[in-house]
Amino acid sequence: MPRALRRATAGVATLAAAGLIAATAPAAMAAPSPTLAAPDIPLANVKAHLSQFQSIATANGGNRAHGRPGYKASIDYAKAKLDAAGFTTTVQQFTSSGATGYNLIADWPGGDPNKVLMAGAHLDSVSSGPGINDNGSGSAGILETALAVSRAQLQPTKHLRFAWWGAEELGMVGSRYYVNNLPTAERAKVSGYLNFDMIASPNPGYFVYDDDPTIEKTFKDYFAGLNVPTEIETEGDGRSDHASFKNVGIPVGGLFTGAETRKSAAQAQKWGGTSGQAFDRCYHSSCDTTANINDTALDRNSDAIAHAIWTLGTETPTPPGDSYENTADVAIPDNGAAVTSTINVTGRTGNAPATLKADVDIRHTWRGDVVVDLLAPDGTAYRLKNSSSNDSADNVIATYTVNASSETANGAWKLRVQDVASQDTGYINSWKLTF
Repeated sequence: MPRALRRATAGVATLAAAGLIAATAPAAMAAPSPTLAAPDIPLANVKAHLSQFQSIATANGGNRAHGRPGYKASIDYAKAKLDAAGFTTTVQQFTSSGATGYNLIADWPGGDPNKVLMAGAHLDSVSSGPGINDNGSGSAGILETALAVSRAQLQPTKHLRFAWWGAEELGMVGSRYYVNNLPTAERAKVSGYLNFDMIASPNPGYFVYDDDPTIEKTFKDYFAGLNVPTEIETEGDGRSDHASFKNVGIPVGGLFTGAETRKSAAQAQKWGGTSGQAFDRCYHSSCDTTANINDTALDRNSDAIAHAIWTLGTETPTPPGDSYENTADVAIPDNGAAVTSTINVTGRTGNAPATLKADVDIRHTWRGDVVVDLLAPDGTAYRLKNSSSNDSADNVIATYTVNASSETANGAWKLRVQDVASQDTGYINSWKLTF
């Protein structure tokens, strides 16, 4: 994971043309229906992948960084495992900082090609260390989950795609290259992207991304079943590869165990570990080795990855309901009063559903400044998005699921948007309610 940036794009060198992936990528995540239970992901297998990444780094100057031989060797290792397991793999090339970079994409045969569920992790380290937690951990977790898909000969309803990104430490270069080279029609096929960056920090927390409500609930339900409390992830918001997908309106989610931020006393009481110490004291350092891994966090998060793939990848598709849309532009004042856009719903009986979908398209130069609420006809407010100083991306293009079952369906529904900080501007482009 690269270091935090505020109101600036990470320093990224010019990307060159590269080998094109047969890719398919914003459809909203449907509410999960009963699905197959995911298998247990063997911790020993995940740790074996980490040992291989460590050996690769040791043999190649102590790191697996972009443009260094250790990175390409890491790609080759993962690709060989996936090829042997029956995946269709493609290595996509790009150029950054004068060096060739690589993304590895692995597609599992079958599933609906118009509904693609992706899971990804960056495979590169910084140049100062082997990057075993950051991000060998996420890379190994999704690799072993992919191999579990093969062992189970899973027949998902969605098409499953796994990805290992290059040059993330230079500013999400590889994932952004992949997304930018997807035609609009292909982007629309990606129903969700799950990101796993640092899932085994030695002084771990259990953080869940709060971007797509359905993905978020999938992970929270899993940890609730273990009686492990979670918190919303804020430290890495906009700092990892999910931002490349989120910026073009693809629903995203993921897991994180913490980086350079220090664990609070309340968090230590909740999760154990050491209060006042960083979640990962070896973040971006030479000591990020196989000794820098918390086995319990690695085991829990690897199993959570599998749970999400099985839950979201094998759910029965839900037919779309009736939709109502407002496409009129509404300017959002910079650091000013809230504005609203209204949809008048008529001709329905009873209450709104427990899975009311609100598709939001807000164009804004800094989405972290924006607060978004859905207002029911009686004025009840449902918070869709909070502001966040760490949310370093443009636009709010997302689908939110709201339990509006206590609200009368007919009436004037409003999208309320407020810009709560200065320097950036935007407007409501359109929004839609689906009952």
